[in-house]
Parts: sequence; structure tokens; C-alpha cells
Amino acid sequence: MLETTSDSQNTFEDDVIDGLSQVQKTIPCRWLYDERGSELFEEITVQPEYYPTRTETGILSQYAAEIADHVGPHATVVEYGAGASVKTRILIDALEELSTYIPVDISAEFLQTSAASLQEDYPDLNIEPVVADFLSTVELPEKSIQGARVGFFPGSTIGNLKSSEITGFMQRAREDLGVGAQFVLGADLKKDPNILIPAYDDSAGITSEFNLNLLRRINGELDANFDVASFNHEARWNNDDARIEMHLVSEREQSVEMSGKTFDFKQGETIHTENSRKFEIGALKKLIGQCGWQMADSWVDKDSLFSVLLFKAI
Repeated sequence: MLETTSDSQNTFEDDVIDGLSQVQKTIPCRWLYDERGSELFEEITVQPEYYPTRTETGILSQYAAEIADHVGPHATVVEYGAGASVKTRILIDALEELSTYIPVDISAEFLQTSAASLQEDYPDLNIEPVVADFLSTVELPEKSIQGARVGFFPGSTIGNLKSSEITGFMQRAREDLGVGAQFVLGADLKKDPNILIPAYDDSAGITSEFNLNLLRRINGELDANFDVASFNHEARWNNDDARIEMHLVSEREQSVEMSGKTFDFKQGETIHTENSRKFEIGALKKLIGQCGWQMADSWVDKDSLFSVLLFKAI
């Protein structure tokens, strides 16, 4: 059964109106992930320029047995921002007699499809999908939870969050999962911008389509009149904040109408749609340590591109 604690359509509309009313127009990145956006993101992960997915997958494959030793048997895994379950399968295969898998995602359609596919491959595993924005309160199906609780947050999705959002999320996860819980976290590491920028602006144009899909979603769901063809995707490296930024750039002066309001764009003005912060392990350990978590182990690929970190709730 699909549990639901999702954002309302009004929240989407409110976020868009509020974001487009700012001096630097912005829309929260969670709204990139409707069904089509989630599908496009999965296409991004297999592009040759996009190193994070294959690198993290390699780390998880190499060290899955060590992670399983930490977790122990009969655990319940709660995955925040569930994807197409490639990395999830590595974890499930490694854990001994996994009790329950709870994927949490904002896209109901994508979550349902992903969970159903996983259930076909693991017919004996109890799978309890929860539709929710994990930056808000997530109501876990407590009756289905057995054994040790393990949070799973791969993909360096944590890099999309501000420091205050990271601490808020990890504090809530600590409350939901409880003392003694563990948390497996994927975190992208700082590196040369010449590696980073192509990863977020691939030559096949999939990331561009992913970003522009947000405007199509706003047009379709909120009855706006964005001229999508007059916006372009752009990836930028912000050295001061150690992050890649995604922007939608207006190629001309134009106005957009939505919900009885008019939003004016100058030529070259942007909508800031996503951040992807790059971390140093020590700084991230310190930040998450403020939230009742202690780092228990860490694993990094041979080129120091990406890390998988294990925390324990104290």
C-alpha cells in the first residue's frame, strides 16, 4: 500500500509564486522531480560525463559487505529520495535477511513504479512506499518496522540542501530512526570544476531537458504560459559556496503570466533551480555531528571523486 504525506498542489503554486517574486528568481529543486523529471534524471545518471552514479555504485559494490557487517541482520531500511533502485539493490543484496524496505519520494508515480519493479525482484521483501517530501515530516509505517533502522540517502542529494536544511533533515531522521540507528550517506567531494560542469551540462542535452521540464510542468499544472523555447539551461560553478548551480536563462525580455500574476524577465535573467554542493568529509562529519550522529566509517573511490559515509545515532 502506498502511504501518502505529500505536498499539496497549493504548495507547488505557492513555491513558484514566491520564488519568481524574488530579485534572484528561484524555484525549489524538489519540483524538478515529477514523473517525467524523475525519468530524465535516471537518464542523466548514465551519461558519460555524469560520474557520481557510477562512482558511488562502485563504492557500494566494493564495500557492501563492510556496510552489512555494521548494520547486522533483520534491519529495516528507509531510503530518502528513492530512485530507480540500482544502488538500493546492492544494499538489499548485501544485508542479511532484510526485514522491510521503506522508499520515500515526492513523486508518487515514479515511486510506485520503482517500488513495483523492486517487489518483482524481491517478492519476499516487505516494501512500504511513502510519498513525502523528506524535508518535511515523514510519517513512517511504524507497524511495519522491525529490527535495526537504517537510513539510506545516496546520490549526494544532500548536496542540494543548505546547511540549515541538512541539519534539519538529519535531526528529523535521527528522531524518526531513533537511538542506535545507522545512516548510509552518499556525498560528492570537492574537485576540479572542469570535471563538474560537464557532469551537469552533458553533451546529449539530457540535463538541459531535465531543467526545462520544470517550466513545462508549471505550464501544465499551474496554467502558466512560459515560452520554454526562449529559456536555456546553464550550469555554473560557484567557488565561494563550493557548489554547482543550475539556472534557466531567459534569452529575451519577456513576461510570464500565472495565477493572476505577471512575472517579468530581462534578457539574461535567470531562474535558479538547483544547487549541488561538493564536500570535504571532515566538514560534513562536523555538520552532521551536531544532529546526534557520529561517523562510524567512510569509503572513497581511488580517484577521491565521491564518498559513502556511515553514521550512527548517539
